[in-house]
Amino acid sequence: MTPVRTVKRVAGFGLVSLLAAASASAQAWAPPAGQGAFTVAFQAIDNTGHILTDGSTVPGGKSQDASIYLEFEYAITDRWSLSTSIPYVFAKFSGPPLPNVPLQPGDACQCWQHGWQDFGVTARYNLLNGGTALTPSVAFGVPSHEYGYVGEAVLGRRLRELRLGIDVGTYLDAISPRLAVQGRYAYALVERVLDVSTNRSNLSADVIVRLTESLSVQGSVYRQITHGGLRAGTEPPPPPDGIPWGEVTTPELLHEHDRLLRDNSWQLGAGLSYSLPRADLFVSYIEFLSGSDTHAGRAFTVGVAVPFERSQP
Repeated sequence: MTPVRTVKRVAGFGLVSLLAAASASAQAWAPPAGQGAFTVAFQAIDNTGHILTDGSTVPGGKSQDASIYLEFEYAITDRWSLSTSIPYVFAKFSGPPLPNVPLQPGDACQCWQHGWQDFGVTARYNLLNGGTALTPSVAFGVPSHEYGYVGEAVLGRRLRELRLGIDVGTYLDAISPRLAVQGRYAYALVERVLDVSTNRSNLSADVIVRLTESLSVQGSVYRQITHGGLRAGTEPPPPPDGIPWGEVTTPELLHEHDRLLRDNSWQLGAGLSYSLPRADLFVSYIEFLSGSDTHAGRAFTVGVAVPFERSQP
């Protein structure tokens, strides 16, 4: 097993469709030309409440989300690789509702809503691929159809995105040949709604330890910063109609607030990866640590990546 292959098999921990912004292909090391992988992953997210602008938590508005994530990646050359992805999402509101926020029809039944979410395409170009790796990327996200986005039990935000990212990683041979670290930064240009910008930065840092030739562990930290958006304030929405609620000051903004809030967050994750002769298995757990105008909760991911190789002429 080569070191590059080891890191690639671990890199997908926790990056499946969380906040609809990440991809299992986000990694510093690139596969050789003609190699690829098909990934299937399942993720369950337990949203245990809402975090207000001051960081305090309101237990209302709980929901559950689950997704089946499909991704196909192929290395065209030793530097260029392309991937496509789409998740099938399930969402259910479990209550209780936030005070004075109108309960949407999809939430009122407390039943599962489901459907395809956003189609993604990512192109990566590897600049360095040795002991240290450096890989810029560009990704597009487009809603697969006009799904509902208002409420808690929704498939996503239904917004187009352009994401510019860069991954860097290095092996810490001076400490141990089994140890590597990698980091990622991505800036997302997000479709505006009511002339409100919700462009954001997503950052992650990973420590990867190869315990055996087949088993690896990973610890990760994730950070999201929204550049713009609306602050909801430090109290639940006021009676009788829920406005003004922080910077949500009109009925139109209240209707759109689920995808317009200034969602900032920290998450901490851990995972395991095990390589079989013809497949790579991975599992991860992410805890939502803190934030503002976001959800509290946790996420669990399990999946399999099946590598393949096309013979080169």
